[in-house]
Amino acid sequence: MKTAVIGAGAWGTALAKVVHLNGGDVCLWGRNAEALAELGRAGRNQRYLPGIDLPRDLPTEADLAKAVDGAGCVVLAVPSRAFRELTARLAKFDGVAVSVTKGIEFESGLTMGGILGETMPLAKVAALSGPTLAEEVCRDMPSAAVAASATAGAAETVQQIFHRPTFRVYTSEDLVGVELGGALKNIIAIAAGASAGLGFGDNSKAALVTRAIAEMRRLGVACGARAETFAGLSGLGDLTVTCFSSLSRNYQFGLRIGRGEKPEAILADSVSVVEGYPTARSAWNLARSRDVSTPIIDEVYAMLHEGKDLRQALLDLTTRSSKAED
Repeated sequence: MKTAVIGAGAWGTALAKVVHLNGGDVCLWGRNAEALAELGRAGRNQRYLPGIDLPRDLPTEADLAKAVDGAGCVVLAVPSRAFRELTARLAKFDGVAVSVTKGIEFESGLTMGGILGETMPLAKVAALSGPTLAEEVCRDMPSAAVAASATAGAAETVQQIFHRPTFRVYTSEDLVGVELGGALKNIIAIAAGASAGLGFGDNSKAALVTRAIAEMRRLGVACGARAETFAGLSGLGDLTVTCFSSLSRNYQFGLRIGRGEKPEAILADSVSVVEGYPTARSAWNLARSRDVSTPIIDEVYAMLHEGKDLRQALLDLTTRSSKAED
């Protein structure tokens, strides 16, 4: 089966390499033809994965129709802001469509899989998520992820395409839970980075991560997810790596905020997309619509989108009334 990976950023490139190493028929699509040519010429994606060697014989294509032609699986690795527009161009695709984009659409409250249900109605929708930093996957370091789908057989198909000794793939039927875990953890990673930027230690970060899991689970269950999903790879696993790794873009974004930089200035200077920034707004809106208490998400949203002072946001979070642990 041919797999078309749509999006030649760090994660799309890493996943294309995994399929290639597995001996699969794969094609990597990107908007920048020159960057794709450089990948074939030098074996590098210097903009997103500097210093990492990539297969020079990795097939690439700048024409979307040609990249998808003959594919039985399409992997969507494009920023959430471009997700609906791009996937609408693939409306006639009837194979397995896998989202690896971690976000929530503000207007609809849909995850990327939910968007796929509208824009690619003939496809079998799935998601692949977990604690999988692109740089480490590209270096073939042991990692694990979960493929989720509500459609029989779709998650197993994704598992077969990507599973290898250094990239272990599990399956789940909880598509919404897996996607929400992947999206919401980016917001918490920004908070973790900001905490470190303020000079706080591991006690603070551990408390943040633990309380964040409870918050993510509450919102997820209100949206139809299974509570236990948030204790798995796409929940606790992904949250842990993004809150503790210096390779996490969202963590680095928060770190710079904690050290005094303005969010807008950091975004203007960023090479890669910081998905936690728009997701904070979307998740805040989603929580309001579901009447769910999300204190950490609320403070990150206020800091990023309402200009609230970081120290005031922290004070308001830590001086909330005492309660029993949930």
